[in-house]
Amino acid sequence: MLVGALALTACAASPSGATGDGEEKVLRWAATLPAHWDPVVQGSGFNFNLTALAYASLTEIDENGDAAPGLAESWDYNDEGTAVTFHLREGLTFQDDEPVNAEAIKLYIERAKTQENSALFGDLTSIESVTADSELDVTVHLNQVDHQIPLLLGKRTAQITSPTAAEDPKKLDQWPVGAGPFTVTEYVPESHIYFEKNEDYWDADNIHIDRLELSTAPDPSTLVASIETGVYDFAYGLDASQYDTAIDAGLDVSQHPVYSASNISLNINKAPFNDPAVVEAVRHSINRDEFLEKVTFGLGYATTQPFPEGYVAYDPESEDLWPYDPELSKQILEDAGYEPGEIVVDFVVSTDAVSNEIVQSQLAAIGITANITVAPDWATPFFAKDLTLSTYGTTGRESPVQTLTAHFGPDGPLNLSTPYEPDGFAEAIKVARETPLDSPDYAANLQAATRAGLQSEALIFTVGTPTLVVKSPKVSDLEQIPGQINLTGVTIGE
Repeated sequence: MLVGALALTACAASPSGATGDGEEKVLRWAATLPAHWDPVVQGSGFNFNLTALAYASLTEIDENGDAAPGLAESWDYNDEGTAVTFHLREGLTFQDDEPVNAEAIKLYIERAKTQENSALFGDLTSIESVTADSELDVTVHLNQVDHQIPLLLGKRTAQITSPTAAEDPKKLDQWPVGAGPFTVTEYVPESHIYFEKNEDYWDADNIHIDRLELSTAPDPSTLVASIETGVYDFAYGLDASQYDTAIDAGLDVSQHPVYSASNISLNINKAPFNDPAVVEAVRHSINRDEFLEKVTFGLGYATTQPFPEGYVAYDPESEDLWPYDPELSKQILEDAGYEPGEIVVDFVVSTDAVSNEIVQSQLAAIGITANITVAPDWATPFFAKDLTLSTYGTTGRESPVQTLTAHFGPDGPLNLSTPYEPDGFAEAIKVARETPLDSPDYAANLQAATRAGLQSEALIFTVGTPTLVVKSPKVSDLEQIPGQINLTGVTIGE
């Protein structure tokens, strides 16, 4: 899904949001409310951060991106690496008082794999079957060696739903029932959803918010003023253009880490990108510094790959692929027999963003005309692989192998050129998948898979943009979990 600019907001001191000692702590969050509250239907896009308010996941990740306990307090693989058994915490219940047990985990994963409208089935292809071995032990059986499963079954793909509530998927999709930190008390679609603290959550002692109110977001241009005047106290997803305004207002602004990058998507199954010469010309036409200046206002970083520098899967050997050289691009097209202006392509995008205008301008500079169309139903033709040229931004994945297969795999949702995959990628990703997370070869094998994937003719990465957090001193800092809004430990002061 596209990276969303969501605002996380806490109330100013007021009768309904008092912040004095012993009084109810209320966090008000202005957001683009999800259309779906069933995580199986919602999928792993940015709104998983909102559904995670109601649901607990089988595992978590820590600030280093390593797998950490969630509903499962531990796990272990068999000797072959073809099965992993998760050991659940004792005494947990869902918000409808049903037990959190191995059978509930089994039913959730099976539903995510088989439900007709599941947005997660493509992420679970390594899973052959699931068995409930005892009340608290559940084993995931694999059809290939895959040591990524503890990372995979985190917040993006394994927010566990109550099996009783899931018997009516349509109802669950509009009223979440999980075992997460908060329980829904009121929901009006397209308006607001209210939560109260779930005292039975496994980590309830570290949840310091009593009431959580999500409402439809204000205009981004008014967000800083709203925080400055005390209407809100905290925002997650400040637009980069508002950074200086927030600083001038005396607000705290920090960069929250993400595992993501924006890209240009080409469909090499369609003209003109079925000609490798055109792809090569486009690769050299992209001036990432312009994206950095005009899209991120200097707060991001130019990149040729989907991971930030320093991340375990970042490949140093691929940091300068296809340098910007528009004269070379024009020469490539001329040598291939194209006249300037001969190539015209439909450029279908989801929003009228500055980044799309930059793409259009940079392609025009080498003689390619890209006619922009903003499509309200952009996602449908994109995922159906019907578009020729588009742009995309993601929130990354906890599992680097999942990120790579999503972008470069033959069935990857972010691969506009399905079933194409670059030469050597399948072999490299297999090795990475089979490497234990604690192996000394893990980083090198992941980076080799990244290097193979980046030979793809279907994707050109441009910039990475950390999510900007702006807040008043009343709200404490978030944990620096990449790509996640985690309210664990967050407090609201005077």
